[in-house]
Amino acid sequence: MNLTLVRRLSRRRSYSGLALAKTLDHQPPAEYTNINLTFTGDCTMGILSDSQISEEIHIEPFEQAVKRPGAISFGVSSYGYDVRVGPNFKIFTNVNSEVVDPKNFSPRSFVDVDASANGSVLIPPNSFALCETVEYFEIPRDVLAICVGKSTYARCGIIVNVTPLEPEWKGRITIEISNTTPLPAKIYANEGIAQIIFLRGEKVCSQSYADKRGKYQNQPGLTLPRVD
Repeated sequence: MNLTLVRRLSRRRSYSGLALAKTLDHQPPAEYTNINLTFTGDCTMGILSDSQISEEIHIEPFEQAVKRPGAISFGVSSYGYDVRVGPNFKIFTNVNSEVVDPKNFSPRSFVDVDASANGSVLIPPNSFALCETVEYFEIPRDVLAICVGKSTYARCGIIVNVTPLEPEWKGRITIEISNTTPLPAKIYANEGIAQIIFLRGEKVCSQSYADKRGKYQNQPGLTLPRVD
């Protein structure tokens, strides 16, 4: 079979023939669509595994992947790290009729809630909250991290949004949690909220987040939008 794949895979990886069909000049015969094929070559970006995350990414506190009955999972996973949401929340409110201005965001648009006592907080219908992770991160210079929501919350219409964690960024992650439903949504403090995936670049970046003195570096607690 004459493949037109660009050889950009650093380690031996398996791909199904069905997935490869889209990258070929022509569709492969039916007998190839349900087999695993292995290719090698040069990689432009790779995903860090659990062992690499534990060895190369500074996460404090670091939790192993263990079964936690009755809790939304957290800790290192096969190719990522599931972070926990801390007990401090800023719940959006329209009571004060403030303008939502990214360049001048008013603290009066939020109500501060401490979930330490009862272990959870309610986000009103069609509203959102800001929170921060329990874990503190230090991202290496050759790594970019992205965040995706956990399935348990996603299946309830609860969406997690975090921008990429840039090379040499440090701090606790500020997370935005949106309740897209017409009902109140419960969020459990000190349990899993999202998964962080770490991508290593082929070359070290020429300018990191620390180099440009990013405004959210080592942010102290829950941080509202800023403009330099």
